[in-house]
Amino acid sequence: MSFSKEVKDELSRQLNPARHCMIAEIAAVISLCGRILINDKDCITLKIHTENITVARKYFTLIKKTFNINTEISIRQNSYLKMSKMYTLSIAEHDDAVRILKATKLMDESMEIGENLSVVSNLVIQNACCKRAFIRGAFLASGSISDPEKTYHFEIVAPNEDKAIQLRDIINSFSVDAKIVRRKKYFVVYVKEGSQIVDLLNIMEAHVALMNLENVRILKEMRNSINRQVNCEAANINKTVMAASKQLDDIRYLKKTVGLGELAEGLEEIAELRLEYPEASLKELGALLNPPIGKSGVNHRLRKLSILADNLREQKEEVNYGIKENID
Repeated sequence: MSFSKEVKDELSRQLNPARHCMIAEIAAVISLCGRILINDKDCITLKIHTENITVARKYFTLIKKTFNINTEISIRQNSYLKMSKMYTLSIAEHDDAVRILKATKLMDESMEIGENLSVVSNLVIQNACCKRAFIRGAFLASGSISDPEKTYHFEIVAPNEDKAIQLRDIINSFSVDAKIVRRKKYFVVYVKEGSQIVDLLNIMEAHVALMNLENVRILKEMRNSINRQVNCEAANINKTVMAASKQLDDIRYLKKTVGLGELAEGLEEIAELRLEYPEASLKELGALLNPPIGKSGVNHRLRKLSILADNLREQKEEVNYGIKENID
C-alpha cells in the first residue's frame, strides 16, 4: 500500500463529531470532485466521482450523519485503466441536493450556485477546526503525498486557480508555506518541506501517518549525519596521508642532496622519526621525541623541512636554467 493510500485510509476513519466540521469537509469534497446536473424542470442532482473507495465511503458516511440522507452509489470500470474503478455517489432528490449545497455554502440563499462549485461564503470555513476539516476533505478528494523514503511532496489538485488560491490561503493560515503551480489545465497546491508536511498531517489529524513520517525523517537525518561524518573523516584521512607523503618526499630529497646530518639537531631528529614511522600521526611523532613535544611543535619542524626542500629545488632549477641559457 502506498503512503498516500495509508494517509487516506486513516483520514477516511476520522470523523469529527461537530456538525459544522462535517459540513466543511463535505464542502471540500464536493468542490473538488463534485458535479451538479440540472434537468429541464430545474431539478438538481448532486454527484461526486472518485476512484478511491475510501473517499466514497467517507463521503457517504458524512452525508448520512450530517443530513440523514442516503446516497446512491454506482460503480463502473475505468475505460482507460482496466484495473481501476470509478465510484459515483448521487443525490437525486432535488430538495436534498439543495439542502446540502446551501449548508456547504456552494449555493447562496438566492439558489445561485458558486461558479465552478466554489465556496461562495467563508462562513463554512471560519473556525480553525473547520479549516482543518476542509483541508482533510480536499486531500481526500484530490490529494496525494509521496513516499517519504524517496522524497517529500504533498499536493492537492484543484480544477481552477480560484479554488487553488482559496485552498493555499487556508493551508497558509496554519503557518505552512504552500505554493501553487500550474500543471496542464489544473492548478496544484503543494508543499515540499518535510517538517511542514508533518504539520499538515497533524492539521488533518492523520496522527498515525504523522508518526510513520517522523520515523522515516529521523532515520534519514541519522543516515545523512553519519554520511557527512564519514565523508569528513575520509577527507581528513586523505589530507593527512597527502601531507605525510609530501613530508616523506621532502625528507628523502634533503637526505639525498645535503644529508640529514647537515640539518639542525631538532630537524634531523624529526626527519629520521618520520622516515622510520611514515604512518604515525603528529601527536605520535611528538611523543617519540626526547623530550616529547606537542603536535604544533612537530608540525612546525616538518614545515621547516618542507621549506628547506622547496628552496633547494628552486636553487637547482635556477642552476639548470642558467646552464641551459649558456649552452643556447
